[in-house]
This record gives sequence, C-alpha cells and structure tokens, in this order.
Amino acid sequence: MRGYKTILVAGLCLFAWQTQSLAQTNPLDAARTAYEKGEYNQAIELLKAAAAKEPSNGDIQLLLTKAYLESNQYDNAVRAAEKAVAIDPKNSVYHQILGEAYGGKAGHVGMLSAYSWARKTQKEFEAAVQLNERNFDAQQDLIEYDCTAPSMVGGGEDKGQALIQKLMTLDPAEGHFGEGLCKALKKDYAAADVEYAKALESKPKTADRIFDIGDYFRQRGQGEKLLQVAAAAEALAPSDPRVKYYRAIGWILTAQKYPEAEQLLKQYLGAEPMRSTYPAPWEAHYWLGRLYVAQKNAAQAKSEYQEALKLNSKYKPAQEGLKQLNGQ
Repeated sequence: MRGYKTILVAGLCLFAWQTQSLAQTNPLDAARTAYEKGEYNQAIELLKAAAAKEPSNGDIQLLLTKAYLESNQYDNAVRAAEKAVAIDPKNSVYHQILGEAYGGKAGHVGMLSAYSWARKTQKEFEAAVQLNERNFDAQQDLIEYDCTAPSMVGGGEDKGQALIQKLMTLDPAEGHFGEGLCKALKKDYAAADVEYAKALESKPKTADRIFDIGDYFRQRGQGEKLLQVAAAAEALAPSDPRVKYYRAIGWILTAQKYPEAEQLLKQYLGAEPMRSTYPAPWEAHYWLGRLYVAQKNAAQAKSEYQEALKLNSKYKPAQEGLKQLNGQ
C-alpha cells in the first residue's frame, strides 16, 4: 500500500506540475479549457494574468467578458468588454459582447437606470451589425431587442421586421429564425412553429443555430421536429455530443426507443468537454427521469430528478417531476 501511495502522490504532483506549466506557457489556452468546462472562476484568474501580460489583446478581454457573464459579474463584464472595444473599435464581435454585457447589467438595476443601460445595449448591437452584417448572432440579438423593448428605449417590432427582411436576403435560415424568434417572443407560437421549421429546412450554416432551433422545439414538446434537428446537426457536425441529447429527447417525446434514448443521454453526460453553451447536466438527468417515468420506473425516475436538483437546486422541471412522483 505504501508503494501505491507513493505512486499516487507522484502522479498527483506530476499532474499539478503539468497544469501549472500549461497555465504559465499558454494561459489563454488554459483559460479557454477552463471556460469550456464551466470552471469560470479559474478561467477568470488565468485571463486576468494573461491580460496583465498582453494588455492590447482584445480576445483575452472578450473571453474574460464571457466568463464574467457566466458568473453573473455584470460590472466586471462591462469593464472587460469596454476594454475590448477600446482595443479594436471596428471589431463587430467586441461590440456584440459589450451589448450583451450592457444587457446583463440592465436586467440587474432599478427601472430608471435600466433605461439608460438598455439604450447602450441597443447601440452596441447596432454597431456590431453595421460593422459586419454577416455577424448573425448580433443580428439575432438586435432582433430580440427590437421585438421586446418598448419604443421609449428604441425598440419596436417594425424595426425588427426590417432586420428580418434583410436577413432573408443574406441567409434565409437566419431570416426565418429571426422571424420565429420574434413571433415566439410575442407568444404567437403557431406562427413561430412555422418559421422555425422553415429555418431548419433552409439548412442553417452552424450546428449552434440548429440546436437553437432544437431548444425551441424542445420547449414546445415537438419530438418529431427534434429528431429532424438531430439529423440536420449530425450531417453538419457528426461528433457534436448534443446530437445525442436532442435525439434522445426526440425519442422520449415520441414514445419510442427508450433503451437507445437512455444510452444516448448517459453518453452525453460523459461527454468532454461539456461546454457552457451545451444543455446542462441537470437537464440530461431530468430527461432521464422523464424516460423512467414513461417506463413506470418511479424509483429510478426519482433518483434522476434528485440528481438534477443536486446539480441545480432551483431547476423547476425536476422540482415539478418530484412533486408529481411524491403525489402518486
């Protein structure tokens, strides 16, 4: 046993040395790895050290902003994003992330202050789009703003529609997605269903956009559409672990292939790295719970709902699932 412990300690020391060495030789890569694993505090510390060494590197400030936003540190996010824009005022993505930071801040201040932050949000999204009309994420951010914000802070569905029509000429998939987004925000779900389906049929250029469409159909409980989402994403990015997640939910919602769906969800939970933009692990545990409920395995379902709540105690679907089971 003593020899085993010696080997274990030596291995741990080697691992620690390798981790430290990585951070010292390439802190930005180490920070990206930490960020993608959801280790935002570690990413922030690495990025702050990297920024001190490279104060003119806007990409460091960009990732730092994202890490602050994930950690709900809105003041710090604003400062980092403003630094990125100051470094390169003509970078569309920097303006977009600054708009997102301002938007996060707007949602966490009083009503009067929120108006000025909202105006700043709109201004940055507009700058991002003006600098690069093919920055489709910025276009969708601006559409969302215009379709939800009141006119007193520059919003208006008519402005959103103008953007959508322009998007239709640039990329029909993005145009239909924007139209679906606006309709869903207005709670016109019948129209949104049609537009999101058209967006998928128009072949989005990125897996992220396909999965954005998948998120809508998941919320709508449309299993057949989710199976179409999984197929489209697999054709574009076959190794993306999210294909497994959305296909499994599609099977659960359409009451088919339960054993295969169970296997896919467990594979998804073991995927590395689990990026911050992916469906969270507690969501996968919730859907495993839904699967076991469908199989009338209440004990296993309860265990999965409890596991989801261990990871996120405020996750309402798992809370509701447990209530229903306890009421049986």
